[in-house]
Amino acid sequence: MSLYKRKDSKIWWLSINVHGRRLRLPTGTQNKKKAEVIHGKALADIQEGKWFEKQKAKTITFSEMVTKYLQKYHRIRDEHTLKRLLPVFGQLTLAEITTEMISDYRDERLKKVKIATIYQELSLMRRMFNVARREWKWTKENPVADLSFAVGNKNARERWLTVEEEKFLLTAATNPFWLKTLLIVALHTGMRRAEILNLTWKDIDFNRRLLTVTRSKNGEKRAIPLSQTLLSSLRGFNRVVDLSGKVFPVSVRCLRQAYDKVLVKAGLKDCHFHDLRHTFATRLVQNGVDLYKVKELLGHKTIQMTMRYAHHYPESLRSSVEVLDSCQDVSRFGHVSERSV
Repeated sequence: MSLYKRKDSKIWWLSINVHGRRLRLPTGTQNKKKAEVIHGKALADIQEGKWFEKQKAKTITFSEMVTKYLQKYHRIRDEHTLKRLLPVFGQLTLAEITTEMISDYRDERLKKVKIATIYQELSLMRRMFNVARREWKWTKENPVADLSFAVGNKNARERWLTVEEEKFLLTAATNPFWLKTLLIVALHTGMRRAEILNLTWKDIDFNRRLLTVTRSKNGEKRAIPLSQTLLSSLRGFNRVVDLSGKVFPVSVRCLRQAYDKVLVKAGLKDCHFHDLRHTFATRLVQNGVDLYKVKELLGHKTIQMTMRYAHHYPESLRSSVEVLDSCQDVSRFGHVSERSV
């Protein structure tokens, strides 16, 4: 039995041989039977080749995983999301973070924020653990994988602008001078707020009538053709001289304040900036654009994400059910009923 007690410690220690190296490690318990169980598990892990993998998970902290992940897989909103995760999990090792612990975190956060916010936080956490498990071999487990945090449709908004509401909005957008063009970009591209604020003049090809989103939420580039309305608006836009080369060199706060003011001026209620993206997608679908094309324009990875934006007016479905009338006409005039014989 390779268990012993040191003179300066009350807990049991184990002495094990790993690839010819003698290692002495604390069991963390004063109970001999528990120490024997820990010793047995350690020997089993060594025989199965899992011991070193588990040791990595016990020494690498969540904060260290975050630092390495951001160097290669950084996305626009990651820093904002990590402001909530790091204070809770930052100093813990990967082995110390359990599914139960994350479940408790989720339940506490649900008392303060919406489900979609929790989804964003746990999705990032799950991605980081997957990379640490698959690429870096830092851990054998992903404690987020078995946790249910699906948003479903609980946070889905069914709000988009009518054509009349859009006219009110754009007519009211006279100040600041850049606001109207920015709103047209949102309505005619479906770009997210962060994507619009990161847009540079180099991303716009006027000859090919293409706009390229280089910094998207999912980290992938996508190209969006320019409508004639948007093309004319950008060509007539009074460019701001800025070293960054951004089309709209303004802060999120500045845009939020300008947008809130124009909503009041236009008499519009319950209209978030993200609803402009919703408006873009909904109008395309209502006018018969294939959902796959809408998915590509929005930069979604799955068609299920796109369907959240695809709401129909009842009138846009009328042509579908009118097919039934034509079927009845064929039946009525194409065949002679038994009663008429």
